Amino acid sequence: MNELLKIQNCNKHFNGITALDDFSCEINKNEIVGLIGPNGAGKSTLFNVITGFITLDSGQITFKDHNITKKAPNKINVYGIARTFQDLRLIRQMTVLDNILLSFQNQPGEHLENVFLRNKKVKEVELDNKKKALELLEYAGIADKANDLANDLSYGQQKLLSIICCLASDAELLLLDEPIAGINPAMIEKILSIITELPTKGKSVILIEHNMEAISQVCNRVIFMDTGKKISEGTPMEVRNDPQVIEAYLD
Repeated sequence: MNELLKIQNCNKHFNGITALDDFSCEINKNEIVGLIGPNGAGKSTLFNVITGFITLDSGQITFKDHNITKKAPNKINVYGIARTFQDLRLIRQMTVLDNILLSFQNQPGEHLENVFLRNKKVKEVELDNKKKALELLEYAGIADKANDLANDLSYGQQKLLSIICCLASDAELLLLDEPIAGINPAMIEKILSIITELPTKGKSVILIEHNMEAISQVCNRVIFMDTGKKISEGTPMEVRNDPQVIEAYLD
């Protein structure tokens, strides 16, 4: 079976406002799915319920046959889901390299007994993680920024770093929240190139983005949301040409 994430009949309300209205969809392995819709459509709420930052009123979310509906964010991350945020949430007063090193999972140095012992295994893992982090920075084209503070990067480089941190976590599903909004064309192309290659690395992506050209460029499938509902689903061209989408959003 190719299914990775299954969202079933999810509902969420905030003070009488419907953020998710019986929303259902499936995400398959090694695909990129675009999530589009006007502001307030429920896109970010969907990311928040998938990653455990918001609790559903009803419905179920399953990831690799694990029911993650009521799991805490750290538990969901361990299962293999990572995300970016519109506000990025980098540790700005730490170096670029250290931000990436913090993203690796199951580090032996996190265990109390290893903190005191500083055994050979811990040192080996730390060296290996540093090597992998530097390789990711090289891949992203910002290896020369490794020792800079995250706060000193350009906005586009910070967005790129947030994606690199997701890759360092070795998550199988990446939720990217407007990864190219507000950045220059050269950085847009670099980030889209990285996103396009993710399925070849065994990754799936859900991408929130208002840039329809970018959505058409990288996505296998698109879901259009409005007022918490799934209004349309299909290829980028099919969704663009859906009269309901044209009326609600694209016209």
